[in-house]
Amino acid sequence: MPSTSCPLYNAASDFAPVALITETSSVLIVRKNMSVTNLPGFIAYAKVNQAKMQYGSGGAGSPQHLTCELFNAAIGVNIIHVPYRGGGPAMQDLIAGLVDYLCPTTPIATAQIEGKLVKAIALLARERSPTLPALATAHEQGLTDFETGSWSAFFLPRATPATIVRKLHDATVAAMNTPSVQQRLQELGATVVAPERRSPEYLQKFVESEITRWATVIKASGVTGQ
Repeated sequence: MPSTSCPLYNAASDFAPVALITETSSVLIVRKNMSVTNLPGFIAYAKVNQAKMQYGSGGAGSPQHLTCELFNAAIGVNIIHVPYRGGGPAMQDLIAGLVDYLCPTTPIATAQIEGKLVKAIALLARERSPTLPALATAHEQGLTDFETGSWSAFFLPRATPATIVRKLHDATVAAMNTPSVQQRLQELGATVVAPERRSPEYLQKFVESEITRWATVIKASGVTGQ
């Protein structure tokens, strides 16, 4: 997810893309005493109660904030945002029932979900997560083609020779194919991307599409760079 600050570089043109490595899905979690149990139920509830609902995040412009903004736009609701100084305080207030929902990534929410301190409604992804295999995706629950989360990739300086880029790319892919590496990444809640999405060419197009996708959300949220 692109930053809301104003960097002194162009993410799409000032780096040499090497390989997209992993993705980590976001998840919609709600206070445990909310009456809904699935995504259609949440959407119906939110449409009726949006004027009195609140969602939390780790701060204005944070990934949690922008993810919820993207989700709210997808389901057609306008709900008050409550920014906290970090994801921890936001999670604590969700557990206490002081806000209605959050949109964190799965590693942040798994322990609270498994401990039944919050209620998981949907994985905001196309495919289920290995860390929460029983949780249905938004796609499965009718919000088709909706997915959001974080990702990791390798880049080099723009002027790096193509032979060096290719060498690092090949070494990265070899590591990604190692069972021990895949197991460790899965333990951390990350999913290794499919082979057809690992090329430098794919990563270049992916970065450009991410910038376009999130620019609209950032503008709509009212967040500005400092």
